[in-house]
Amino acid sequence: MKKMNYKNLIYLVVVVLILAAGFTYFSRQTTTEKVSISKIAEEVKASNVKEISVAGNKVTTTLKDNKKLTSEISSNQQITTTLKDLGADPSKINLTIKEGSNSALWLTLLVNILPFILIIGFFYFMLRQAQGSGNQAMMFGKSQARLADDNKKKVTFSDVAGATEAKQELIEIVEFLKYPQKFLALGAKIPKGVLLFGPPGTGKTLMAKAVSGEAGVPFFSISGSEFVEMFVGVGASRVRDLFSKAKKNAPCIIFIDEIDAVGRQRGSGLGGSHDEREQTLNQILVEMDGFETDTNVIIMAATNRPDVLDPALLRPGRFDRRIVLDMPDIQDRTEILKIHAKNKPLAKKADLEVIAKQTPGFSGADLQNILNEAAILAARDNKKEISMDDIEKSVEKIYLGPERKSAVMNEREKKITAHHEAGHALVGHLLPNTDPIHKISIISRGMALGVTWSLPSEDKKLLTKSELSDDIAMMLGGRVAEKVFFNEITTGASNDLEKATKMARDMVTRYGMSEKLGNQIYGRRDELVFLGKELGEHHKDYSEVFAEKIDNEISDMIKDAYKKAEKLITANKKKLGKVASVLLEKETIESEEFNSLMDQVKA
Repeated sequence: MKKMNYKNLIYLVVVVLILAAGFTYFSRQTTTEKVSISKIAEEVKASNVKEISVAGNKVTTTLKDNKKLTSEISSNQQITTTLKDLGADPSKINLTIKEGSNSALWLTLLVNILPFILIIGFFYFMLRQAQGSGNQAMMFGKSQARLADDNKKKVTFSDVAGATEAKQELIEIVEFLKYPQKFLALGAKIPKGVLLFGPPGTGKTLMAKAVSGEAGVPFFSISGSEFVEMFVGVGASRVRDLFSKAKKNAPCIIFIDEIDAVGRQRGSGLGGSHDEREQTLNQILVEMDGFETDTNVIIMAATNRPDVLDPALLRPGRFDRRIVLDMPDIQDRTEILKIHAKNKPLAKKADLEVIAKQTPGFSGADLQNILNEAAILAARDNKKEISMDDIEKSVEKIYLGPERKSAVMNEREKKITAHHEAGHALVGHLLPNTDPIHKISIISRGMALGVTWSLPSEDKKLLTKSELSDDIAMMLGGRVAEKVFFNEITTGASNDLEKATKMARDMVTRYGMSEKLGNQIYGRRDELVFLGKELGEHHKDYSEVFAEKIDNEISDMIKDAYKKAEKLITANKKKLGKVASVLLEKETIESEEFNSLMDQVKA
């Protein structure tokens, strides 16, 4: 029997109630004066009757003035006999006899049966619901892992750009599954686990999909959060069920996305050893390297936070291989852009290598989003191709935020903003260790009234003390320009001051770049699972004496940077004034025009 839909049951009850109300209404409309059969006989004698209609035991009499009278006779009586017995002649009237029951009988039956129908329907619905809950309870401990569909279009390593070393490591895993004898002949054992970690958007899940497409073996995928439930033992039960399915389909691959949801260090939460998440982790550890170690099941996992994983997960025999997926360099970014541009009609002048140079620090997901935004911009303008201008606008939109041309500034605010941004640009241009200026704009973006965008000429992995000091001076260039030109300061530098202070604090406490405090780290960065980020990460492990020294050193660094910016701006007021006037006129200055202004105007 099919399960009755709850909504259908509600609809059925509503319809029945409407029908009952309708019958009641119409029956009341047709109800007339009820009299005895003898009264009907008297009216017949007086020749006042127009017609008589008999339906079952109900007698309806219509008088000549159209008034209706009703009466009843017993079921074994006939109307003609009854009238004769009462002295009336039925032959003088128009008599109609109908067979069958009337609406009142149906209404009576309906009113009597309806409560039973509703009660039966209610219990039927409750029983079906209970049966469904029972089935769900039986399935509660079952794994929710999804088996990769062979009929869908597969992702292969050719669809993944960059990460050459990571692909090589994973290709070996695929070969081990396809040709195990090649490795077993040399005594090599199949790796138990592969951990992919790196910043968000670097392609960890995409890499796992590529392994699934290349391997040709069953591929089970599940998220770490799908193991953990509020009921004790459910997570461990799902782990057992998952590995049981995998062993039946061996050789195969299990992929656990965001494993840090269950793989965090034990004993660091509020639940202690009885925490449901920790019980789930314990079961994963046992399944990966317990007594049964001869199964050809490879576990792949991905996480953004390898630092919070339990050490037992990372030891040899469990996750034997740890593969880092870092941010792509300029060559990788070019290849990633080419892959995502395959199905997009790019204009001939669209140069993806130039876009790759403009996007240092962008992840693969960011680059995919750039081309997607460019396609949306082109479609908005009813273009048939995606131009270079569309792609550059999408880079700016993602990097700086969308333009808010509707945001109106008064002339004074616009003038202050122009000098503020020109101050950043001038200091950044004149200092030797800052990145080249790419664009200056006083068009509002996001929460900022203007922006100065600088881009490195090449990818950097390390930053020197001189570069960080010059960057702080550039950040303070806007505040200095306000003070020099208007002899006033505004709230527009709040974000600059926040960044400058954080960078100076990191130089002192994290990078050991303070000559007074030496080569030492101040403040341990431990994360406690149940505490907030700020409370958990910054653990003070130094005395109040050193806290005062740290504050003084940060203050000195910012003061030195401010003096450096002030000296440059004071000596080059004409150049800054020219840049600000052009900004007020055009609102945006590109790198070529800015460099030309710097060369043309004398200090």
